[in-house]
Amino acid sequence: MIDHAHDLVSVREATDRLLSATAELDAAALAAPSRLPGWSRGHVLAHLSRNADALVNVLQGRPMYADGETRDRDIERDAPRPPAEQRADLSGSAARLDSAAAAPADWSRTVTLRNGVTDSASRLPFRRLVEVELHHVDLGIGYELEDLPEEFVAREIEFLAERFDGHPDVVATRLADDRGPVRTTGGGAEGGPVTVRGTAPELLGWLSGRRDGAALKVEGGPLPALPPL
Repeated sequence: MIDHAHDLVSVREATDRLLSATAELDAAALAAPSRLPGWSRGHVLAHLSRNADALVNVLQGRPMYADGETRDRDIERDAPRPPAEQRADLSGSAARLDSAAAAPADWSRTVTLRNGVTDSASRLPFRRLVEVELHHVDLGIGYELEDLPEEFVAREIEFLAERFDGHPDVVATRLADDRGPVRTTGGGAEGGPVTVRGTAPELLGWLSGRRDGAALKVEGGPLPALPPL
């Protein structure tokens, strides 16, 4: 069962780690490329701030973003800001989200996210946790997949396995790591089944598009090609 209150605590902790890690980054460091193609570190931080505000919109019954063009334009606008402004925005937007999440609400209700995706409101805190944790890694400032909390890694592997389950471009795939149960995903494409084995961080890196899977062992065929998230 999803525990949104527990996940909100995890979001606060992850945000604190991110704020501490970025406290000493100067303008040159923020302008440097992140690990995400075409994005500087400033883009990543701007995206995180605007994502927090977008989730406030969702919690309060408004559209997540006005439209895709506005979302992208806002990130481009905010990416080159001075470090102090970036950190103040990141902290302030996180506080606004925390405040909105503290309001009495029906956490079992269905909410609409970007591109018409729907989910339970109770999953929103975990979705925010994914944004904060993985984009912290994307900054390339010393926080790696191996540094992520074990509980988060296990749950995100489960989440991504669910996301690719039955996908028409992914063969039936068994995921086996060194921490949790064997999971299954894919199955919509011909071929397989294949078994992909590796450490939990390596599996997460492959499933999330952050590693190429070279460190994984594959049985029953080649490493499946995964569609972009």
